[in-house]
Amino acid sequence: MTSSPVRGPIRDLGVSEIRAGLADGSITLVDVREPQEVANGVIPGSISMPLSRFQPSALPVKDGRQLVFSCAAGVRSRIAVEACRAAGLDVDAHFAPGFKGWLAAGGEVAPLSS
Repeated sequence: MTSSPVRGPIRDLGVSEIRAGLADGSITLVDVREPQEVANGVIPGSISMPLSRFQPSALPVKDGRQLVFSCAAGVRSRIAVEACRAAGLDVDAHFAPGFKGWLAAGGEVAPLSS
C-alpha cells in the first residue's frame, strides 16, 4: 500500500495474460460485475466483488499476487482500478476484454463459488 494516489497508465491485460496469471498463481482476478451477471458464471479462479459495493480496503491481498480487475467488457474494471488508486493502493491492471472477451476466446466458465 502507498500513501498517495498511484499515477501512470492502466495496463490492459488480454486473455492469454489472464490465463497464464491464474494458472501460475501470480494474479488475483477480481470480478466487479453485479450479482445478476455473475449468476451466469465466472472465470474460474476469480472472486466476486460487485462494483456497486466495492471497497478497496476489503480486497484480498495474497502473497504478493497482482490484483487484476475484470467486468463484462473492460469499463467497470478500469473504474475499480481508479478507485484503488484513489485509496492509495498500488494497482495498475485490468482485464480489458472482460468476461465477454473471455467467452469469445472460448474460455472456461464456472459457477460462482460461495
